Amino acid sequence: MHKISNFTGQARHGWDKMTPAMGFGRPHHQDMSIPPQNIKRNMASQHVMQPNPQVPGHLVNLSFNIPFASNLSGPDPDSVIYASPGAYARWTHPQATNPDSPPPNHDLPVHARNVENLKSLCKVITEASGAQIQAHVTSAQPKPVPGMQRGPLNTLVTNVCLSGDSELVYKMRAKILNETPITLRSATVDVDSTLIMVPNTEGVRTDVLRHMDDISDRTKADIFLLNPRPLDVDSASIHGAMDSLVENRLRLMIFGDMECCEHAKTRILIMIDQILMRQVDTIKLELSLHTLICGRHRRNIKLIESATGTAIYFPPLFPGIFGYSPAGSYPRARDEIIITGESQENIMQAKRRLQDLVLTTKTFVKDVAITTSKVDYILLERLDKIRKIVEQNGSYVLLPPLGNHSGLLRVQATDILNVERTVRDIMSLAGQFYSASWWLTQLDPMQRQPNPSDIRAMLPDICINSGAEINFEKLNFHINGSDDSVKAAMTIINSLPFVKKANSTLRVKVELANEHKEFVSGKKNGKINKIMSQSNVQIVFDGFNEYNFYIDVRGAQYEATKNGLDLVELEMPASISFHVPDQYHKRIIGIGGQHIQRIMKKYSVFVKFSNAMDRGGIGKDDDDVKVDNVICRTPARNADNLELVKQEIMDMVEKVDAEYVSEQVIVDRLYHRELVARMPEIEELEKKWNCKITFPGTEQASDIITVSGPEYQVPQAVDEFLGMVPESHDISFPSTVELRNFLNSAEFHDDVLQKLKDQYVVEVIVQQPKLERIGDDDVEAENLLLTYTRNNAGGLKDAIDFLVLGLVSHGLNASTVKGAIPRPKSDSFEDSMPYFDSKLLQRAEPPVVAESPTRTHFGSGESNEGHRSIFDRLRKPGSMSSSLSSFLDRRKNSSNSPASSLFKHASNNASKASLQSLESRESGYRNPWNDNGPEVEPDGANNQANGGWATLAAAGSRPATSSASLTSSTPYESKFPFGAGRNGSTTSLNTTLIPGLGGDVASNAHYHANANRSASISIEVVNANSGNTSASSSSSTHGPVGSRPSSSAAPIAPASGYPAPIGPPQ
Repeated sequence: MHKISNFTGQARHGWDKMTPAMGFGRPHHQDMSIPPQNIKRNMASQHVMQPNPQVPGHLVNLSFNIPFASNLSGPDPDSVIYASPGAYARWTHPQATNPDSPPPNHDLPVHARNVENLKSLCKVITEASGAQIQAHVTSAQPKPVPGMQRGPLNTLVTNVCLSGDSELVYKMRAKILNETPITLRSATVDVDSTLIMVPNTEGVRTDVLRHMDDISDRTKADIFLLNPRPLDVDSASIHGAMDSLVENRLRLMIFGDMECCEHAKTRILIMIDQILMRQVDTIKLELSLHTLICGRHRRNIKLIESATGTAIYFPPLFPGIFGYSPAGSYPRARDEIIITGESQENIMQAKRRLQDLVLTTKTFVKDVAITTSKVDYILLERLDKIRKIVEQNGSYVLLPPLGNHSGLLRVQATDILNVERTVRDIMSLAGQFYSASWWLTQLDPMQRQPNPSDIRAMLPDICINSGAEINFEKLNFHINGSDDSVKAAMTIINSLPFVKKANSTLRVKVELANEHKEFVSGKKNGKINKIMSQSNVQIVFDGFNEYNFYIDVRGAQYEATKNGLDLVELEMPASISFHVPDQYHKRIIGIGGQHIQRIMKKYSVFVKFSNAMDRGGIGKDDDDVKVDNVICRTPARNADNLELVKQEIMDMVEKVDAEYVSEQVIVDRLYHRELVARMPEIEELEKKWNCKITFPGTEQASDIITVSGPEYQVPQAVDEFLGMVPESHDISFPSTVELRNFLNSAEFHDDVLQKLKDQYVVEVIVQQPKLERIGDDDVEAENLLLTYTRNNAGGLKDAIDFLVLGLVSHGLNASTVKGAIPRPKSDSFEDSMPYFDSKLLQRAEPPVVAESPTRTHFGSGESNEGHRSIFDRLRKPGSMSSSLSSFLDRRKNSSNSPASSLFKHASNNASKASLQSLESRESGYRNPWNDNGPEVEPDGANNQANGGWATLAAAGSRPATSSASLTSSTPYESKFPFGAGRNGSTTSLNTTLIPGLGGDVASNAHYHANANRSASISIEVVNANSGNTSASSSSSTHGPVGSRPSSSAAPIAPASGYPAPIGPPQ
């Protein structure tokens, strides 16, 4: 491990060259709870005006909002098949509610209980302190603040107001935040119904339900098993987003705080791997090394998974930063990595590769100071941003626990460049939060001053409506929060009667990167002097650390200070960055820079280029090839010109290297393993189209694969990539002797099958006839399996029409074909055409009713009578991820034509930087330089305090495996109760065997028919649609699956022949 402070020289970050003065200086060891002193200016007010007064011994009133996830909704009650004990009552509204006007989400029992628990905690704090601290809870809906843009106003905001000694107040604030479930969230895992449902029934396997109950009991998360998502096929077909339709997959929805939800989600994924008969093992590795060995964008781990055929599940990155943990829960070990594989040999090979990565990893560490008052806001509101920064740079950040009032961060990475990138990105997050102070002097003696009860009513009202945190002491307001919330709070304070009639002194502190100091101040401080003279404020630049400085705006009146702050914000840099291949830089710059100088003068925008050497030199990983290497910067008042400059620069780039965009492709997450195993082919595809294909992390359980690259190359890359994804579609029809003879003839093979393969790239497999129930009769039906790849799914309907047309001449009734795709509507008025009896109008015949024998969604015509979309009665007696998921995705005859594809045009994919300037045009109060960028989906992942830094064993030793980690004497020793191997072997896990172990499984999850035929095991079945219950107590516990029978009352199913312990049906 290397301390960066021991290094000398220069380092480059992006396009900005760092000088020794801004480089790797010695770490700051001063107490970060004390604001930095300004050694250049000696102002009398500095020793009095502290942004967050915490001097012990004086009374303060602190008001802050509790960030409950009150808008988090529960599952749709009609979709619930099963719920873990107590979950249905917590996450659904009482049945007496009016369905036409459902109550708001914050009225859910789980949210109401959290508020009641908070009130009880505050009452205990008040009584335990002997009235030294008064704690009051207020809940209300925020009201709009004039001139301010706020989020949704229909949510309930809960506020706590603490009054008492300063030191005790801040201790109680930390206690309340750490003992309250403020990180509630939900996560969803899709699972194929064939894995957990009993065949030929609508019941869920009871051993699976027992395991979910066990996961819920140990993690204290609430788990629901839900029906597949409803198919909004009309809107999907209009927008060409058929990939979003995932049919025949049940949903496992998990609710809980961040740590419990992530832990339960991982256990669910392990359960699915056990169903697939994969062996499970664990390995211990220091938490701070996880992201380092993963590499940027987890590239190293995907290579290991590709080479060894394993799945590697990493623990959350930031365990313990939120202190809350449900009573009785067993948290996941923070350094435990879970590996699943087809065999123990594959798992050991993955462990050896992880060991090799650890032994070859060098670490560079840097401590950096951050404003103490902003740490909690970054943890509460920007944690997903930090996670994204860490994954992008392959680095690690040690964050202080919530409410700890520590202003020191420690950053670790494998080289200096990534350390600097991480630090700079985190420092930019700090600039998104303001701090302000409002001192009242010379109060009006005729105006009544607020008493303690007035203060306890006033402060929560300001906080709830603004979103800021306010400290009020000795008639002084100290405000902290995001930029918008601080300005909203100052607007509300200015409306208070006793504030209006008093003289005031205001101060707002804005944090900005050091490199922008001259940009904001102007030549010879011209910009700042002009602002001070126009708005009658004083502006001071205070140094903070080697990365950021403070802009201190001070005034005597609210309006003057507000105007001065607005003018300063308009001078702050708005920027946009994008990628232009290095070979075009010389052409764009021109001889002696004449061309780019003309563009900069035309739009008043500064443009800077960087090449590979500026980004860290030759030998860096391939990710640097596609990073943003052009930055355009201008004052925020001129932000509209940023897009014009970008467009003019990109006009000089060839189409093949045009703007870099991203396209999302949805592929079943379990098939990702098959694709990752073909990593050499994917790498060749990336080189061919100059694109990058990024798979999600294994523990994320996401179906989304991202393809990024040049605007005109991405469609071709996606098309070729989808050519690696096989799909299938089943059709069936009543069999006759003539049809059977024709299907077995050479004429059918030559005239039909071969043409389907040549013209539509669809292969047909004739399967054995099966008996199907039609009405009261059992009829023998022919089954044809159509196989194709996802990029050719667009021609599936034409292929089926061609196939059916060839069979009609041999006695097939086209209306009896099940799985045929009806033609699409021409427009939304087609349904009304039959009512106009005119020979000039072509009559639109009603769609063919082609029911599916295996899917209730395509059941009776009555159930779907009002929904006449083109996919209502589509397919399935077939595979789960077949045609419906994407048959409109691409046509065969347009596979090489980006213009005719159904992919979104690349211009719709706005870059992060363009979103910054976009927002800057829409809000006078939103700083374009200060934008958050595109929001990321919460992955659900953090908690648990962080211990020390990387302490590796001797170089010759490999990381310890988990042979003993799951066999300890803790109550949670049996983490994998369904066994760890395909043959029930527990070489590394001490688990109890379940009868019926054995069987084999193919790599594509289709199981051998003879697997475990000798096993005879009774399986309890839970009927998902049963409305009756055998025990009244279970009805209230499990909601709609209250009919779950006890083991004595359960109906007994015949021996299933599953490859136990928890295998799917044949």
